[in-house]
Amino acid sequence: MKVELIVDGKAIPLNDFTQAIIGNVATAMADSLRGVASGEKDIVIKVNRE
Repeated sequence: MKVELIVDGKAIPLNDFTQAIIGNVATAMADSLRGVASGEKDIVIKVNRE
């Protein structure tokens, strides 16, 4: 699993443990939603705090 965190255009380095935590949480959230097939390859979450 490869997870990238980009904040204001800057890539934030993540170690393997942090990538696993973020990736597993995002995958679990998406899989629990209706209309999302389990096993999808890409999940994109964007947060705009304006």
